[in-house]
Amino acid sequence: MKRIGIYGGTFDPIHLGHIHLIEELFARDLVDELIVIPAGKPWLRPAAPTATPKDRLAMVNLAIAELAPEILSKVRVSSAEIDREGATYTIDTVEEIQAANPSSQLILVIGSDVLESIESWHRIAELRKMVEILLIARNGDGLEIGALPISATELRNSPNLHEGDLPATVASYIKEKNLYVR
Repeated sequence: MKRIGIYGGTFDPIHLGHIHLIEELFARDLVDELIVIPAGKPWLRPAAPTATPKDRLAMVNLAIAELAPEILSKVRVSSAEIDREGATYTIDTVEEIQAANPSSQLILVIGSDVLESIESWHRIAELRKMVEILLIARNGDGLEIGALPISATELRNSPNLHEGDLPATVASYIKEKNLYVR
């Protein structure tokens, strides 16, 4: 049975910590394929993402394109949540993926920082029945992958963007578009 990982996030911006997680999923043989999904309008976030959905999707595509060929061939970026009108819910995205891949095992990849809010997710009981949840350690419980200590919030709020924490093409895109200017 094919194992499809689902890795959603705001990715505002995507950084090398996200890329490290993606690489570790394959290095540890945890998934056969991965779908990376930038969030549209995350209903649980207190504030809207800083960058536009279009810019966040573009940055994710740029970052993914930098992956090693053997990983790149197994990763795709989905704009499903960005394309959806209104609030976006993980279960809606999972239902779409399940319908397109009925014989696959779906693995929802989340960081341990999300764990405290997961019980308030829309239709969480149904979601738990549809996916295996793979909890990645980030300041807490979960699978320890040697997560890099990089925070998108800190990157956005830093007067100097810490370009070394970003894929090169993403750093260039941010400069070109004047994103996160303080």
